[in-house]
Amino acid sequence: MLKKMSLLALAGIFCLQTQAQTDTTAKTPAKPADTMHIGNIIILKNGAPSSSSSNDWEYYVNKKRKSYPANIETEWVMVDLGFSNFNDKTNYASLTSGFGAGSNESWFNLRNGKSMNVNIWFVMQKLNVYKHVVNLKYGIGLELNNYMFDTNLRFDKNPARVYIDQIDYSKTKLAADYLTVPIMINFNFTPRNSSFRTFGVSAGISAGYLYSSRNKFVSSETGKDKVKGDLGLNDFKLAYIAEVMLGPIKLYGSYAFESMYKDGLDHTPYSFGIRLGYW
Repeated sequence: MLKKMSLLALAGIFCLQTQAQTDTTAKTPAKPADTMHIGNIIILKNGAPSSSSSNDWEYYVNKKRKSYPANIETEWVMVDLGFSNFNDKTNYASLTSGFGAGSNESWFNLRNGKSMNVNIWFVMQKLNVYKHVVNLKYGIGLELNNYMFDTNLRFDKNPARVYIDQIDYSKTKLAADYLTVPIMINFNFTPRNSSFRTFGVSAGISAGYLYSSRNKFVSSETGKDKVKGDLGLNDFKLAYIAEVMLGPIKLYGSYAFESMYKDGLDHTPYSFGIRLGYW
């Protein structure tokens, strides 16, 4: 009797252990698939048994939808590097009095490669007008123009005059610096592209105030010297302006409405060069 009871107990324990193992196996959660992210690529392990003839990984490319820029974009500190020059329309035959009297066109020959224009825009903003294709651009900054002459040209003040000196100068230049506000209509042909892949054009006008003018000159007799003050230049400058955006390359240009001088000489200044900025 005792032997039979022992056998029955062992049989019951065996059945319970078998049932427990079955339940544990059934309730064991499946191992989640492995995931890797490489940029926009998502790689998922498919969970299938590995074999030499099958690929254990599935690949997906997460293509992000390009979005439009903000309705108002601001850029701080843009720089232009280029050249300054002027269009000489003076009638020297009739210039017998006033500023520049007795001069001729050859007095004002420039060293073109050394007549530089540097613009520093403190802030520029772009306002969306229509679907980011048509925008309004505006800002404020400094226009720095240096006209390097190839002659012994000198400027003086009280009264303002210009003349050819007998001293042989190794350098003589006229510097004219303006505080300028530009405003342009911008056409962006690729509004969803990044700034380095943008193609478009802008055109408008600028208004500048002459806050500094000076004639700097260098010679063995005078050393380095300069004359600052009223050198006969207009206090204000209005100009047509434009820019072209060719991906990472951005070009700019400016052409004034009228002469840079108050009277006498008719020299219309212009500048052009490369714009260093995001848009």
